[in-house]
Amino acid sequence: MASLDTRGVASLLREYAQRTALRGGNPYRAKAYSRAADSLAALAVPLDVLIAEDRLTEIPGVGEAIADIITKLYKCGTHPSLEKLRKEFPEGVLEMLSVPGLRPEKVLRLYKDLGITSLAELEAAAKDDRIKKAKGLGAALQTKILQNLAIAKSGKGRLHLHRAAALLSHAKDSLRKARPELKRVTIAGDFRRGCELVGDLTIVAEASKADKTSKASATDGLQIRLSDRKHFGVALLFATGSAAHIEQLRAIASEKGMRLESDGLHKGRTLIGGDEAQIYSALDLPFIDPELREGRGEVELAQKGKLPKLVTDKDLRGILHCHTDASDGTETLETMAKATRQRGFEYFGVADHSKSAHYAGGLWEEEIRQQHRDADRLNKRFGKDFRILKGIESDILADGSLDYADDVLQRFDFVVASIHGRFKLDRKAQTQRLLRAVSDPHTTIIGHMTGRQLKRRLGYEIDVEKVLRACARHDVVVEINAHSRASS
Repeated sequence: MASLDTRGVASLLREYAQRTALRGGNPYRAKAYSRAADSLAALAVPLDVLIAEDRLTEIPGVGEAIADIITKLYKCGTHPSLEKLRKEFPEGVLEMLSVPGLRPEKVLRLYKDLGITSLAELEAAAKDDRIKKAKGLGAALQTKILQNLAIAKSGKGRLHLHRAAALLSHAKDSLRKARPELKRVTIAGDFRRGCELVGDLTIVAEASKADKTSKASATDGLQIRLSDRKHFGVALLFATGSAAHIEQLRAIASEKGMRLESDGLHKGRTLIGGDEAQIYSALDLPFIDPELREGRGEVELAQKGKLPKLVTDKDLRGILHCHTDASDGTETLETMAKATRQRGFEYFGVADHSKSAHYAGGLWEEEIRQQHRDADRLNKRFGKDFRILKGIESDILADGSLDYADDVLQRFDFVVASIHGRFKLDRKAQTQRLLRAVSDPHTTIIGHMTGRQLKRRLGYEIDVEKVLRACARHDVVVEINAHSRASS
């Protein structure tokens, strides 16, 4: 049998991960296979080269054991353990693992008890009320499945931002090492645009003129686009997208008697393509930052000179809403404060969970007093150039009141008020709950306002405009949750 390409091996390794998860046992083994499959999808060096040079363990998440599996999959097109696992479940059963909240053991019950073998059959069974009638499954699971099927479909094939960042960084380093003659190796695609989820792993690199026509190598997910110096800017522009943004630029070019094509901006006999900024300038536009290029009015704003100024790392003065090992963090207050200070920030805002968040080790009153004593001691040591701000992430209770009594809340420098439960309240009740929290005089910040978790959970229903107006009225800050798994 002929050897598989990288895409084929990554697909088989992902199948191996899914079937291992269904088998049960150590859950970390299946996750390790899955991470390794993602890493294969972003290889910038041909897989056969890494195998021949015994370099598979250079791939993130690939140790000796997984390297051996990859080698067998590459050379044989299968693996003895994979063939054994294939006898246990039909291929369609694996699709159900993509539904958030549907754990492997529940997938097995759905298959064995109800004979469900695909996402389509799962959706039909849920709509027909067959799941809630099955012993050990029930109405709650059926509701969760109906809610999360849409998430499974929308997030299919896309990665969380932090995972895409790691894969693209490794691909970029590998490409530079394998092709040292390449210049301006730049990450493009929806990662460059700062999208919440990333499905377009793309790198653009400047090659010599002689290499201009060489085809980009592409594996399952990673594209490497090569361009000479004269066309690098337009190659980066098109590889970054979005398609809607490019179409709007093309329309402007047409209005001005020009043509914007993949080889550059044609202006009479002049071809402009070496630099993105030059292309925008020729269209009488200021440079539009990649994060704005979604075709949502940014071109019109640029024409009016009203583009928003993006926040950069240089604008940051400190960090807030940080959890220490006093609740569900991993480091001490002192360690985190020192690390923040060493990075040149002016303040560190500790905000551990409140007592109602028992699952996260929320702080009781005596623990708060001890943390404040520690903060006072450290602030005295740090002096005037750095300060620990004493905060708390206070649960918004079911009725909209905050965790802790007023005399406790008033001890903090700031209070982050967040919803951590009762997500299923209707839109009106959930909105009223938030509005009461916003109106509380102790509330400084509303945390993760919608509670959404990417690829896992939809946000709870609220009247966002009404909540925002209340925040403006009460001078309450709205947290922009930029966590790669929980953007809100």
